[in-house]
Amino acid sequence: MNYRKSEAKEAARAQFRGVWAAITTPFTPDDDLDETGLRRNMRHFTDGLGVDGIFCTGTMGEFWALTKEERKRVVEIVVEEAKGKCKVIAHTGHHSPNETVDLTRHAQDVGADFAIVINPYYPAAGEAGIYEWFKCVASRVDIGIWMFDTGYAGYGLSPELTARIADIENICGIKVGRPIEHYAAVKKLCGDKIVMSHPSEADWLKLMREYDQRVHMSSAAPFILQTATWRPMQKYTELGLQGRFDEAEKASRELDPVRKVLDKWMRDPWVKHRIIPIAQLKVWSELLGLAAGPVRAPLLPLTDGERQALRADLEQTGLLARVPAAHQVRAA
Repeated sequence: MNYRKSEAKEAARAQFRGVWAAITTPFTPDDDLDETGLRRNMRHFTDGLGVDGIFCTGTMGEFWALTKEERKRVVEIVVEEAKGKCKVIAHTGHHSPNETVDLTRHAQDVGADFAIVINPYYPAAGEAGIYEWFKCVASRVDIGIWMFDTGYAGYGLSPELTARIADIENICGIKVGRPIEHYAAVKKLCGDKIVMSHPSEADWLKLMREYDQRVHMSSAAPFILQTATWRPMQKYTELGLQGRFDEAEKASRELDPVRKVLDKWMRDPWVKHRIIPIAQLKVWSELLGLAAGPVRAPLLPLTDGERQALRADLEQTGLLARVPAAHQVRAA
C-alpha cells in the first residue's frame, strides 16, 4: 500500500479504475495448491489481458476451502507477480474477527494494495453487531478495506448500515453483489464517500453511464470472456470511462454470443439452483489454457458430458478459436 490509513478513501478513489479480475485458486490433481499454475495464470492476466487489478482468495478463489496458510500463500504469489503491473485486492474475510485481522495484516505486510472482507456469515447478528465487527477489524489494521456485500453470506447489508460502516476511517469501498436497485440506494446514501462496484459484466456499461462507476471489480469476466488477442471488454471499458458511450456500446456487443454461454453455465446454476459455479468456471478456464484443476468438496466436478457440452458451446461462439496456439497446448 502506498498511502497512510487516514488516506485510504482518497487512495481508493484514485486507484480503482478499469477492469479487475476475480481469479480462481488452481489446484494440482493431488489437491495441492498449484503455485506454478497460479504464477502462469497471473502472467496471462497482467501481460496477456492487461487487467488493472486482481482480486484473489475470494468467492471465485474458493476461500472457504483453503487453509489459512494457503490463503496467505496465494496472496504472496499474486502480489509478487503483480508487482509493477497491476494492483491487488486480497479477500481476507473470515467469520472470526481475529482470523480476519490476521489475514488482513498479512496481506498488508506482503504488499497487497487493499483488502476486502465478506460480511461475517456466522452467527446471525443484528446491524449493531455487524457494525461493531467491521469497526473491530478496521481499527486493527492500516490497509484500506472494502466491504464484500454478497448474498453468499446469507444476508445483505442494508443501505443504512452500509453508509454507517462507510464512515469508518479506512473503509474505502464496497462490492455490491445485489440488485441494481439496492446499488442505487447505497449510492444515494454514500455518495462518493467510498468506491462502489457491482460485479455484473452485463451491467458494467450501464453502471458507468448512469452511476459513474469507475471500476469493474470482482468477477471472472475479464479472463473468461476475452483472450490475449481479443479484448473487447478492455476496449469498451476504456471507451466508456472516456464517456464515448456509443462507441463503447458497439464494442460491447461483440461479447453477446459469449454472454449467452456465461448465463447458461455461470449465472443459471446460482440463480436457479443456488450452486456456486466454480467447477464450471474452472473447466472454462482450462479450455482457455489456464491452470485450474479440481474443485474442493462440497462442490462437485462437472461430468464428462457437461465438460463436452461446455466446450461445444464455447466453440460455437468462436472464443476458443481465438486462443493462441501456444496457450491451447496447455489446455490439452
